[in-house]
Order: sequence, then structure tokens, then C-alpha cells
Amino acid sequence: MTSVNASINASTQPATLTATSIQEWLTHYLANLLDMQPDDLDIETPFEGYGLDSAAAVAMTGDLEDWLRIELDPTLVYDYPTIEKLSNHLAAQ
Repeated sequence: MTSVNASINASTQPATLTATSIQEWLTHYLANLLDMQPDDLDIETPFEGYGLDSAAAVAMTGDLEDWLRIELDPTLVYDYPTIEKLSNHLAAQ
């Protein structure tokens, strides 16, 4: 798996970052990466459940970091292993 850099990276950051907007970004990112429809992803399924390996997780964190314009720990997806948990954590920051 490699970094998704198409329209996901080019997306502009919303004025207000909420758990919902971060969830939407993560859902579209993973759907693009996995060649799935965003509606087919369950926000409570662990990233591992979608076959996200460590290289893809680090790449996703890097792309998310670019979108959010903040520095993120590359292991963040292991501490918050679902779309829901990660987006809620980031929104609370």
C-alpha cells in the first residue's frame, strides 16, 4: 500500500475541524486507498481490519498531518486504531 495523494491531499482544510470532518477525510482517504466506496467503511472497524500495514499507516498519518497542518506521531493510528477513535482524539486536540 502506498500514500494516497490524489484529491485527498489536495483537499482544503475546513474552517473548523470537527470529529465529523476528520472522520470524513479519513473515510475518503481509506476508501481511495482500498478501492472501496466510503459508505462501505465502518468507522468502528480497526485499521488492521482493512489490511492497513505499518507503511500505509505511516503514510496515512503523514498525509493527515499535511491536511491538518500539524505534526502527528506516526504511531497515532496504533493508539487510536479506528476512524472514530482517531478522529475524536484529533478533534479534541
